Amino acid sequence: MKRGTDIATAADVLRAGGLVAFPTETVYGLGADASSDAAVARIFAAKGRPRAHPLIVHLAPEARLDDWAIDVPDAARRLAAAAWPGPLTIILARGPRVSLATTGGSETVGLRVPAHPMAQALLRAFGGGIAAPSANRFGAVSPTTADHVVADLGDDVDYVLDGGACAVGVESTIVDLSRGRAVLLRPGGLAREAIEAITGPLAVADVAAPAAPGTLASHYAPRAQVIAVLPHEVPAAVAAAIATGRRVAVLAPTSAFAAWPPSGAVARALPDDVAGMARELYAALRDLDAAGVDVVIAALPPAAGLGEAVGDRLLRAAGPRRSES
Repeated sequence: MKRGTDIATAADVLRAGGLVAFPTETVYGLGADASSDAAVARIFAAKGRPRAHPLIVHLAPEARLDDWAIDVPDAARRLAAAAWPGPLTIILARGPRVSLATTGGSETVGLRVPAHPMAQALLRAFGGGIAAPSANRFGAVSPTTADHVVADLGDDVDYVLDGGACAVGVESTIVDLSRGRAVLLRPGGLAREAIEAITGPLAVADVAAPAAPGTLASHYAPRAQVIAVLPHEVPAAVAAAIATGRRVAVLAPTSAFAAWPPSGAVARALPDDVAGMARELYAALRDLDAAGVDVVIAALPPAAGLGEAVGDRLLRAAGPRRSES
């Protein structure tokens, strides 16, 4: 595994069928040529990811939506024009350039244009779509620095582009527009309110919704057990966890600790604003794992703006652990 800032080297690795970890504004992605079955298969192998779990295709700002999707509705074009580049993935009917391996065999594909300048430079140099989930083992905490990628994947990655820490810190919002109406499949770095200003109210996913990344009941999970509770429930949850004899931590906004100092527990403060919470969430979970904590009591933020995405990630981190994650 090599690490650096050389865009040309990274693009050459992709053309040769290799894997490149690269920064986006949300998290680091593990990228391969979205048109190559063989290259995409390496992503699934490196992550330990089920082959039916689809990947998102990242595009340069100049890319034509119609080169990667078919039957694109006007609502998708309006949303793309307003929100791209940015932390939004739109699910559409798959175009022929996208490998079926990328979509997990589905006839829909998730597309997004990242806002990070290094990601855009890589996409332009490569000249095609880059399939990329988060650059970590499947189901675990997503990486927001190059150090996180190296620690998780090591030599399974051919080149790591180091672009510093990610600014948003949680994955993109996923909206399905492949079936005529706008459906929210995953809250993320673009708030629901900003999308609904363009599309109108977002529908709730139903059983017929296409598969989307990061929507399993258990995902984004550290080694430690996570217990996600409302802020007023934190003291009781801490006391119950300490009584089991395990090492306990509290993950909450800075201002919350004045109300209930976590006696007997490790305190890990997040910023009080939801954008700051999102930006630091994954690094905080990794820090607590490194500290040897057994249980993390996490305070859920209000489900508004980016708080919806932070709460979603905490609840999935607290979900029942699955053998495939």
